[in-house]
Amino acid sequence: MDNFTRHNDYRPLRLQDNTLRDGHQSLYATRMRTEDMIPVAEKMDEVGFWAMEVWGGATFDTMHRYLAEDPWDRLKTIKGYVRKTPLSMLIRGQNLVGYRQYPDDIVRAFVDKACDLGIDVFRVFDALNDLRNLETCVERIIANGKHFQGTICYSLTGRHLGGELYNLSYYVEKCRELESMGAHSICIKDMAGLMSPYDAYNLVAILKQTCTLPIHLHTHYTSGMASMTYLKAIEADVDILDTCLAPFAMRNSMPAVEPLVVTLQGTPRDPGLNLRNILRIGYLLEKTAPKYRQYLKTNKLSILDGDVLVHQIPGGMISNLVHQLEEMKALDRQEEVYAEIPVTRRELGSPPLVTPISQIIASQAVMNVLFGKYRMMSRQLKDLVLGYYGKTPYPIGPDVIARVQKTSGGKSAITGRPADYLEPGMETARQRSANLAQTEEDILTYALFPTSGEQFLKLKYNLAEKPDTAEE
Repeated sequence: MDNFTRHNDYRPLRLQDNTLRDGHQSLYATRMRTEDMIPVAEKMDEVGFWAMEVWGGATFDTMHRYLAEDPWDRLKTIKGYVRKTPLSMLIRGQNLVGYRQYPDDIVRAFVDKACDLGIDVFRVFDALNDLRNLETCVERIIANGKHFQGTICYSLTGRHLGGELYNLSYYVEKCRELESMGAHSICIKDMAGLMSPYDAYNLVAILKQTCTLPIHLHTHYTSGMASMTYLKAIEADVDILDTCLAPFAMRNSMPAVEPLVVTLQGTPRDPGLNLRNILRIGYLLEKTAPKYRQYLKTNKLSILDGDVLVHQIPGGMISNLVHQLEEMKALDRQEEVYAEIPVTRRELGSPPLVTPISQIIASQAVMNVLFGKYRMMSRQLKDLVLGYYGKTPYPIGPDVIARVQKTSGGKSAITGRPADYLEPGMETARQRSANLAQTEEDILTYALFPTSGEQFLKLKYNLAEKPDTAEE
């Protein structure tokens, strides 16, 4: 017990629940329907979580594209049941909930609407940790009086924290930048479950020494280290941790809340949550589980992915990668692609592997293996090299830059904030969706996803024949 009591100022740990967003995104391809959230939402509101993450990430895309549900309606519905606990969302900075940089006017309109409809905590990150891509989001979050959680994507270039790039100084500097931007808390987002226990201790300890803001740690169970990582982070005085209810925890998801509650019971860090109430909610979730069994990975016995410690590929990225290889009838080349991904990542500036950059790198690694190095390149890859996603953590290889410039008419990379090069988009979206959109939320859906958003609005207003199933 000494590790929990060596500081007199220790306080109860706070816990955020991610079941209704990242939990089902990690395990069930983001396919959980709103109707299955309603029976548990009000009961979860009584638990005493610091916040509940219920929106953002891939939910917006998946809902309108595959489930034929309006993402805005989900937020309104959950807000009707969760009246005490702050609602949190994951937002990709200038990418919002999509996969490209959006103009500032769309970003402002989106954030304002999310604030109006009930989001209290915005976990804002950029896939390159280029904090210029947070500026417009942050301005509107703060203007609306909401909680800006500045987020740093956790990444490594070796097995452990350190080296020339992702070292303690890197994270301290990012933390200071976020603090100066007006952040109310700092989240370290370990999307692939790469953080080892002692690295977590060292990182949290130095951030607590150098930063005045609460430190929030997010990790996934993918590698099997997450619970140990959380315990060492607690010893280092972390303020908030992300968990999920047991049915939606572990595997590629977050650690389960139940064992953590029991572990800390009776210590100065006891979060004070009622275990029996949490277990009852878990029983309700179990009743919905059979509906989503088809999305749960059953191709191997282990619930852990030890390979992630080598290739560092997040679980969602692996799923997309396998799907891409299957479509190209090249699944037998999977191991070659795994070996190519770290090489491609290094050549592209060693960015964190998180959406949308992870998909760009994975797709390029596939093309490199199947067709030769950079003989085929996506438009998104070229945009990344030319600076339209922001500044990469490390310089991009000169050979890659030369090849991209050669196929892009000699275009030079931009060095400014990417959104400064974009034309406003809301008025255009308003005009183009005029025959479909009936609300400001509809216009935003179209602005974010013109093609799939248009199809969704046709379905929503019975202007297109609904398919037998909402799944594609």
